[in-house]
Amino acid sequence: MTGPMGMTRRALLLAAALAATAAPGARAADDPYDTLRRRWLGISLGTGYDPAAEPYASRLAQLGARAREYRESMVPAPASLWPGHPFDPPSGITFSYGRLWTMTQAYVQAGTGTTGDPGLLADVLRGLDHLSATVYHPATTRYGNWWEWQIGSPRLLTDITAALYERLGAERIAAACAAVDHFVPDAVLTDYSGTSTGANRVDLCRSVALRGILGRSPQKITLARDALSPVFPYVTKGDGLYADGSFVQHTWVSYSGTYGQVLLDGLGRLFALLAGSAWEITDPARQNVLDSVEHAYAPLIHDGLVADCVNGRAISRGHQRSDDLHVLRSDHYHGQALIADIALLAAGASEAERERWYGRIKGWIQRDTVVPVLTSDQFEVADLARLHAVAASPAPAAPEPLGHRLFPAMDRAVHRTPRFTAALAMASDRIAHYECGNGENPRGWHTGSGMLSWWPRGRGDQYTDWYWPTVDWYRLPGTTVSTKRLPDRAGGEWGAPKPDVRWVGGTTDGTYAAVGQHLKGLGSTLEARKSWFFLDDAVVCLGAGISCADGVPVETVVDNRNLGENGTETFVRAARWAHLEGHGGWLLPCGGELRTLREDRTGAWSDINTAGTDERRTRRWQTLWLDHGTDPAAAGYAYVLLPGASRARTAARAADRHWLSVLANDTTAQAVAVPRLGLTACTFWRAGTVGDVAASAGASVLVVRRGRTATLHISEPPRSGAPLELVWNHPVRAVIRADDSVQVRSADGRLRLLVTPGMACATHECEVALS
Repeated sequence: MTGPMGMTRRALLLAAALAATAAPGARAADDPYDTLRRRWLGISLGTGYDPAAEPYASRLAQLGARAREYRESMVPAPASLWPGHPFDPPSGITFSYGRLWTMTQAYVQAGTGTTGDPGLLADVLRGLDHLSATVYHPATTRYGNWWEWQIGSPRLLTDITAALYERLGAERIAAACAAVDHFVPDAVLTDYSGTSTGANRVDLCRSVALRGILGRSPQKITLARDALSPVFPYVTKGDGLYADGSFVQHTWVSYSGTYGQVLLDGLGRLFALLAGSAWEITDPARQNVLDSVEHAYAPLIHDGLVADCVNGRAISRGHQRSDDLHVLRSDHYHGQALIADIALLAAGASEAERERWYGRIKGWIQRDTVVPVLTSDQFEVADLARLHAVAASPAPAAPEPLGHRLFPAMDRAVHRTPRFTAALAMASDRIAHYECGNGENPRGWHTGSGMLSWWPRGRGDQYTDWYWPTVDWYRLPGTTVSTKRLPDRAGGEWGAPKPDVRWVGGTTDGTYAAVGQHLKGLGSTLEARKSWFFLDDAVVCLGAGISCADGVPVETVVDNRNLGENGTETFVRAARWAHLEGHGGWLLPCGGELRTLREDRTGAWSDINTAGTDERRTRRWQTLWLDHGTDPAAAGYAYVLLPGASRARTAARAADRHWLSVLANDTTAQAVAVPRLGLTACTFWRAGTVGDVAASAGASVLVVRRGRTATLHISEPPRSGAPLELVWNHPVRAVIRADDSVQVRSADGRLRLLVTPGMACATHECEVALS
């Protein structure tokens, strides 16, 4: 007799028995260690799904096929377990444990075609024994990349040990615990520094907590739980989560989308694992993690993707040679990983939080038409089950949140309107130009030089479709660059290349924003002042003081659009505007010669990542740039981006000479006025006056008028903390409200404010009634 997917009755009964092993409370309910181990397997392997139904059935069948392939190709040797994957470098150790974990899952999961196969189990045990005897044991001195020894390998080893616990025997369990104790000693979790911070600390705690459960050591579980507490508070420098929603790892790198994702995933698992136990995580600061879902992560997710400006060197991963799933590690891959983590973390959230998060997740699921979330190849059945449960919940799907979010601590900004979403990446003495390392992202030199990524409504594939292997790295959209050729890994690895500048940041009212960057080029004499003014349907981009002595041309890249493999979108250029079908338009309000190029570019992921595939593909590009000449002394630019605009709308906006006024564009200030919005937006590089607004020092200012009221929004991007005086030369009838940091010195014929800005580039507000 056969059942679903051709499974025999005996196989079905065996699968049920194995599943019961993973079910909390299945046996020895009064044993806290056994209870936690079974709960962990429920989190890792999934619960509440039908293995004979799609998408689970095909996913489980694929799991079984991979396990059979790995089993057949496993050849234990003195320095390897699989041919071509030696233990030196130590990535071969993690690789081997990864394949053994796949084989383990195929053994314990129903519907794989290898469920309960005694031969498969024997080969898993043979592989575990080989690794334990040859390399991953207490007598080995660590070499190579620390991560493989302390995070990659122990994480997989403890998962395997948990899943096969009742089939390993005491000796193998003791060997696994001893190996973790050796490579992740207690001292790693008692000092919050070095590589034991942020997302790395969470990963270390995960392995130690599992080791404590497997070895029945309450001290180890307590150590792991307590070692999480330094992760929870907001930080003001270095690694971790900031009060403004920023997430930094490796001290100087904006990393919400990858290391931040790892942190969220690990905490979600540990919150769920320890809930209700003697080791429950009760630190009240854990609420910061829950708050981060809406404050730190959701603003960076757009229709299922997460902006690459917070993915660090992971932008170069794409297709990896060692990836048997052949999954494209794109912006959607990283965004969907965050979405799955939010679904996981929801189990530990309040009912109100869970309802809101489910709405967001359902909205992302509905809007991601590039890589459908509910069948995404990157997910195993556990994540698929959680995501399908959310999709089936009664919570209504939430739309994308509109407005502007500044992340001053990581020099990033995200702008959302009904027409488009944009993300801006900058660099300062706090945040690196880029990160490379481990053979990844050697050409990310200019990704922090004002790169402006944007998506018109309904188009989420711009940076997904082989963008990074084929883009011209000297012509990233929005950047101002010296065309001086740079070597791979210029400036150093792990976030080392940082410019010696402080003035980077901006101010926002939550709808509009003024953002500025004092730019100094990487490995170059280039210097510039760049400002972006984010409006309801446009981004106004100004540049001033562009100077360089590299002996090569300097360019501002107005845009560089990926048209796909054989893009045929019509491009039209007029005297003061240009338009690209299906993308949007650009204006030159002050004139200038816009240069354009349509070209095919070919590349491979291995060009930018030593672990990438060698397959080469070609993409067509439409590039627009302004040439400032060789060694400019005081060049500038002004252009306007209209994402999603039609050709007619672009032409009409170009013909309207009154919608926008450029009030200043020099090394003292850059400013614009948009009368229809009642908006004046200013970047003050130093003390100065623009129209009726004056600042006593470097500042970012928005003045937003609404009928008979106006609100001033002020920040101090240089972050000196010194008091800042701001004058608005406009009749004011009364002050309606002012932040505690804003002292009103006079409000008669003009408004005079003294702002105590602090050091975080926060926005300070004062609302007034107009005469």
